[in-house]
Amino acid sequence: MYRMITTMETERLINSELGSSNQASESSSSDPTFPAHRVATSRLRSLDTFRGLSLVIMIFVNYGGGRYWFFRHESWNGLTVADLVFPWFVFIMGTSITLSLNSVLKRGYPRVKLFRKTVWRSLQLFLIGVIIINPKYCMGPLSWDSLRIPGVLQRLAFTYFVVAVLEILFFKARPEDITMFLIPELVLYWPAWIFIVALETMWLCLTFLLPVPDCPLGYLGPGGIGDFGHHPNCTGGAAGYIDRWLLGEKHIHQTPTSHVLYLSTMPYDPEGVLGSFNSIVMAFLGLQAGKILLYYKDLHVQIMARFLIWGFMLGGISAILTKCSRDQGFIPVNKNLWSFSYITTLSCFAFIVLLIIYYVVDVRRWWSGAPFFYPGMNSILVYVGHEVFQNYFPFKWKMLNSQSHAEHLAQNLLATSIWVFISYLLYSKKIFWKI
Repeated sequence: MYRMITTMETERLINSELGSSNQASESSSSDPTFPAHRVATSRLRSLDTFRGLSLVIMIFVNYGGGRYWFFRHESWNGLTVADLVFPWFVFIMGTSITLSLNSVLKRGYPRVKLFRKTVWRSLQLFLIGVIIINPKYCMGPLSWDSLRIPGVLQRLAFTYFVVAVLEILFFKARPEDITMFLIPELVLYWPAWIFIVALETMWLCLTFLLPVPDCPLGYLGPGGIGDFGHHPNCTGGAAGYIDRWLLGEKHIHQTPTSHVLYLSTMPYDPEGVLGSFNSIVMAFLGLQAGKILLYYKDLHVQIMARFLIWGFMLGGISAILTKCSRDQGFIPVNKNLWSFSYITTLSCFAFIVLLIIYYVVDVRRWWSGAPFFYPGMNSILVYVGHEVFQNYFPFKWKMLNSQSHAEHLAQNLLATSIWVFISYLLYSKKIFWKI
């Protein structure tokens, strides 16, 4: 009986959605407004709330964001609301990975089996992403000639795989005397940090030292008429060149956001290969938030203080890299490139936002996390569903005036609200889609 129960619990933790947000605990909450969904764990609602908040904004942006400029992705350098949510989703995925794998690894589950399951989950996520990112999946077999390979779910799959493998390889149980370590999330996981530093060094070297034909060394511009039209075919510099060389021009995004403002003609993919390096770093920073939650369980002041320290530290790095400007820094904040300053800036925001939500939802319990908590519990189903059905009624209909902000806003808000309501119904029926 013990072996059977242990196996069932292990499977539940492994198959949780992109890492569970269950905090290792021996007791469940007795508050009726915070129902326990698992017998032996107390779920951190703040993580699901943060994930759901990111997902809801992402859906609203993908549906059009009311056609307001601040709900559209920045053409090149800079930030809008639309540029915040995907990195936050990556960050919270990293946080969830360490929480979900902690209990499994502490119980001695074979790491080889965990690795195989990680590979299988990543492969499933990647294949789902390839299918939904190509618009002709409902009209017949996908054509390899024009198949777009990179995408949001594909990047999540690759990032999840690398960060989960790092956690499996270098996992260490929480030491009994945590006070003997000054920064335990750094000291205890120094091999993983060496890998992350090496990965970021590789990104910097490829970005600034890789020769790109007919382009200046270290070019970070949009091409087209940007930079006075001197480098029209250099969109994305090394990042664009690597994607075109490795994947082929026809297998990446054909109309990047730089196309409208800068009239760039080169294909460029914002979810490309080089940017995935920094996506891994972003998720690994989220992993540190998970370590803090584990190491200082129930010590709310210490948890929030460390979130604040990480936030200010990353914010300081961003200030230096960008010189507190949009275009004049050493490395501008750029969502298309997933630049180093972009992930430090968004990680800074993520630590601060998570601190606030953690305090309000899990510490003070002033807010249950609704309605964002519900899509956060079924994030993969809601994301895939909104991509597949975005052009169908009632999520979209023919407008009387396509230039009206009011009509676009009403349509996009309704479509987003429907998915929130669907996630609530699924939650009430205890239906959760895991891969």
